[in-house]
Amino acid sequence: MLGVFTAEEMRRLDQRAITELGIPGAILMENAGRGAAEAIVDALPALGAPRRGARVVVVCGKGGNGGDGFVVARWLKRHGARPTVLLVPAPADVGGDAGRKLEELRRAGIRPRPFGGERAAADLLARANVIVDALLGTGSRGVPEGGVAGAIEAINAAGRPVVALDIPSGLSANTGTHAGAVIRATMTLTFAGLKRGLITSPGDELAGRVAVISIGVPDHEVARGVTTFLLEPRDVARHFPRRARGGHKGTYGHLLLVAGSLGKTGAAALGAMAAMRSGVGLVTVATPASQQPVVASLVLEAMTEALPETSARTLALKAREAILELAGSRDAVAIGPGIGLDHETVQVARSLARELGRPMAIDADGLTALAGHLDLLREAPAARCLTPHPGELARLLGTRVDEVQRGRIEVTREVATRYRVYIVLKGARSVIGLPDGRVFVNPTGNPGMASGGTGDVLTGVLGAFLARGLDPEAAMLSSVYLHGSAGDVAAERVGEESLVARDVIAALPEAFKRLSGSSG
Repeated sequence: MLGVFTAEEMRRLDQRAITELGIPGAILMENAGRGAAEAIVDALPALGAPRRGARVVVVCGKGGNGGDGFVVARWLKRHGARPTVLLVPAPADVGGDAGRKLEELRRAGIRPRPFGGERAAADLLARANVIVDALLGTGSRGVPEGGVAGAIEAINAAGRPVVALDIPSGLSANTGTHAGAVIRATMTLTFAGLKRGLITSPGDELAGRVAVISIGVPDHEVARGVTTFLLEPRDVARHFPRRARGGHKGTYGHLLLVAGSLGKTGAAALGAMAAMRSGVGLVTVATPASQQPVVASLVLEAMTEALPETSARTLALKAREAILELAGSRDAVAIGPGIGLDHETVQVARSLARELGRPMAIDADGLTALAGHLDLLREAPAARCLTPHPGELARLLGTRVDEVQRGRIEVTREVATRYRVYIVLKGARSVIGLPDGRVFVNPTGNPGMASGGTGDVLTGVLGAFLARGLDPEAAMLSSVYLHGSAGDVAAERVGEESLVARDVIAALPEAFKRLSGSSG
């Protein structure tokens, strides 16, 4: 997993490197620029530029990011490129370590040109093979103004591949949003660790391909105190070793899925099929009695149990005792897909969430039943894994969807720690929160998965992993990652426009295969 930093966390790391580790700021800048230059040289063919003689225009500001740009230009020249430096501020305004790197640039035979005249700058940018954005770094605040804003607009207008240093200028390192002009990068070379703004929308699209460049701080120091991470395949692959030859269906657990009601039997079927495709040994679907024959006909591999029902064909209060009895001989429970919101059904869902002594995945109508009652989850005798989309989480918290979306990482962390639950906030770059305060951002998935039923699929996958005996953390991380990966496989097969939930289930076997191939 890769650590993810806020701007303040990155500032503290830099300061710690200087004061505690004794690495001067100028050395950190030199390491960053040299590493970025090497990465640019390696990427030149992919950017459509020659390895030698590439025309690279480096557009620099006056702060540390500009200093990084000066170092990049100097090292690009050593590697055989033809760098030109455009300086937006007056040279006298460049001070500190950046000022010293500007002097080293001049001694290397590269004399920066003033960005100045828009036509001359535009001509240089248009003729470049690659443009390097070294205007504003992680620590910048506010809306770009004056010459910097004009430079950003000119870079975007040039239509050339753009490599941003640390973060695209104008983008918030903390939120991934922007209030004014912002660089649209082809690639971002970020220093020491990922920034939140690079992995949250719309920053993830504006950043292009992202690579982390070492600045010479030891890995264990970079990782110290980090609480937010980006998932990698190996973080998930280790939970799925090769199956033992002597294994049998009892080895891989038994999931109880409480799902379905009149008109919503599809949710139960999708959850059950997803669970079976996720390697669980057995699945029992508990559903209202009148709907049991329908569910049984839809999922041949699962068993079914008929539950007492209301006149609306949803779970009746009497279903609670039946579910508790069924759960006693199962390894995990998943509840919510399609159960409806009848008054009695809501009471059953709340009671089970508080009392049931098995790990439980809660989704859809099961989540809505908890609105205003999240405190009861603190009393739960076993792990509770919640899978809300932004609208559901907003209902649970009594707030607005836009407030949830503005602070996806911190809102998720707050819910996980306050109520001692495992939670995934679904959406672009789903966010997973753990009770100990750690948060993980998932890199898999695509917009084609925004269709009915894909959430039921995730519930089935998560329930299967809990039943298989994975600890709640492993089950949560693995289910979200593999669900998104299967969605990506499905999009490759049918395209994003036509993707439906059953395509995701059909792609789960390939997602597991790819995960196995990445385990080394």
